[in-house]
Amino acid sequence: MTHINVLDPGASPLDYFGFELRRHREAAGLTQRQLGDILNYTGSLVGQIETARKLPTQEFSERADAALETGGLLSRLVELVMRSQLPAWFRQVAELEVRATEINSFQTHMILGLLQTPAYARAVLGAVNRSDLEDRTAVRLARQKLFEKEEHPVFWAILSEAALILEIGDREIMHGQLAHLLTFRDNPRINIQVLPFSAGSHAGLTGSFDLYRFAGDPTILYTESYGSGHPTANPDTVKDCSLRYDHLQAAALSLKDSADLIRRVMEDRYGEQLA
Repeated sequence: MTHINVLDPGASPLDYFGFELRRHREAAGLTQRQLGDILNYTGSLVGQIETARKLPTQEFSERADAALETGGLLSRLVELVMRSQLPAWFRQVAELEVRATEINSFQTHMILGLLQTPAYARAVLGAVNRSDLEDRTAVRLARQKLFEKEEHPVFWAILSEAALILEIGDREIMHGQLAHLLTFRDNPRINIQVLPFSAGSHAGLTGSFDLYRFAGDPTILYTESYGSGHPTANPDTVKDCSLRYDHLQAAALSLKDSADLIRRVMEDRYGEQLA
C-alpha cells in the first residue's frame, strides 16, 4: 500500500494526481476531512485519492479545482489518469482516437465503447470479471470526452443490426443505450448507420475493425482479439479494409433510416421500459 509520505509523483499519472491534490489541499490549510466536507465526499475518499489507491472522477476533479483554486489543473490531469488505467495493449488505441481527424468503425455485435452508456459499459465489462467494475467503467467512459473537444474527429460508426438486438444487461439498459444513440442524430460529426440483417452476406463478415485517419500520417487499421489489440499501417491491409468499409457503408441504411430502425427496436423490443 502506498503511504502518503513516500508517494512518488513520477511513478504514474495517478500518483502525480494524488501528489498535486495533497499539495494544493495543504497549501489551503485543509485536512482531508475538511476538504471532503467542502466537496461533499468523505475525507477517507480524499485520502485514498491522495495515496493513489482510488481513481478520481471528473466530477471530483472539477469540485476540487474550484475549492482549491487550482486553475483547472486536476481536471486536466484526470484525463491522463484515466488513459493510464486502460489495459496496456489498448493505450495506443486511445492515443489514436485523440490524434485522428476521422474514425471509421464497424461493429458486428455490440455498441462500441465511445458510444456506450454507463449502464451498458458496466454490463459489458462485468460479463466475466466484476472486480474494480466501477473504476474500469469510469476509465472506459472517460474516452468519450474526446467528443467534447471543439475539433474532435469526424466519427462514422456502422453497427450490425445484431448490436441493437443482443440484450446486454437487461431491457432497461438496452432502452437507455438505444435512446443514447438517437441523441447523435443531428450531430454532423458523429454519424451512426445500421447494417440491417437484410443485407445478407457483406464485406464485414470477418469481424469488427476500426480505421483511424490522420491529416499527415498513414491510416491505421485496428482489430482486436481476446486480451490484445492489433494496429497496423500495412498499406495493403489498410487498403483492403478501407474498401470493405466503403462497401459496408453502401450496404448500410441511410443515417435517417438507421435512426428510424434504432427507434423502432427501442420502442418495439424494449418499449415497456419507457417511464
